[in-house]
Amino acid sequence: MNRTVRTIISIVLVITAILFLWYFANIVFYILAAAVISMIGRPLVDILDEFKWGKLWIPHVLSTILTLSLIVALFVLIFALFVPLIAQQAKVISSIDTRAMASAFSEPLAAINYTLHEFALLQPGESMQDALLVRLQSIVSYATFADALNYIISFTGSFFMAVGSILFISFFFLKDDKLFYNSFLLLVPQKHTPAVVRILNQTKQLLTRYFLGLCMELAAMITLITLGLTIFRVQNALLLGFVGGLMNIIPYLGPLIGGAIGIIFGVIGSLAVGAYTAILPLSLTIAGVFAGANLIDNMLLQPIIYSTSVKAHPIEIFLVIIIFGSLFGIIGMILAVPAYTVIRVILREFFSEMRLVKKLTENM
Repeated sequence: MNRTVRTIISIVLVITAILFLWYFANIVFYILAAAVISMIGRPLVDILDEFKWGKLWIPHVLSTILTLSLIVALFVLIFALFVPLIAQQAKVISSIDTRAMASAFSEPLAAINYTLHEFALLQPGESMQDALLVRLQSIVSYATFADALNYIISFTGSFFMAVGSILFISFFFLKDDKLFYNSFLLLVPQKHTPAVVRILNQTKQLLTRYFLGLCMELAAMITLITLGLTIFRVQNALLLGFVGGLMNIIPYLGPLIGGAIGIIFGVIGSLAVGAYTAILPLSLTIAGVFAGANLIDNMLLQPIIYSTSVKAHPIEIFLVIIIFGSLFGIIGMILAVPAYTVIRVILREFFSEMRLVKKLTENM
């Protein structure tokens, strides 16, 4: 078989593989999510395997079950803890006195109406309140409600299917840490097997440290924001701290989103109790707490995670996140660091003679 034919066959196989991954993207997501869970849970499995009390020891299968059960219990605990808080927030929203609020903001609303009419954004004789009412009626119409109900039913089925699949795959990944390796190596030509094994080992080591560090960062941010809001006696500090801290999973943009959500929830709470004059001070307080927490994150937590775990310069990480965010949106920003880590390991293994690759991977 000549070189041209081999090249054509290789291109066809690559295109086929890409189409396969795209068509079965949900399965690929299940496998990747299970791989992440196995990376996070692997240290605990190893600790349980080594635990001995006299002649008693924990079988490997039981270590796997206990670890996976602990991870599931943690998510269930978080869900059980925050659902009542979210329900309470919904109750607060429903208790807002719209008439009193409209009366309190009558002058600003009149100025906004005048401005909207000046720019022809509202029809003559139409007010902003009327436009919002029409929009609200369209949102709560029967057709919209039916579509939302169908979506919820479909989402619930897909959600439980995804959770079941991820947990099932995670169990076997935790039980046999070579399962993913061996499955992946079946797709690799035998002559490249040693190099791919080195890539997988290095990638696993770096990504395990990264995901564990990321979990610690999120926990630290949730704690910092919650404590800060509690000190200033902001209502629902735990809920705001959880949402704000969790948003840090989105690099750079996440803190802004978390802060905006926190301010919105704070404003809603003030509107519910009729404390209209407290809206601005409360908003500034929430913004200050989020800014202080994220200052600590940027100066202390992120350098430890990004520089120590994935061994990359902060400028590299920043540029990579911006590029991935421009190409793939928020999902790209979340996956930028893990993807860049894998790319650097591959480049070092196969293109180590290039000066650029040497520079990018010199700390690995």
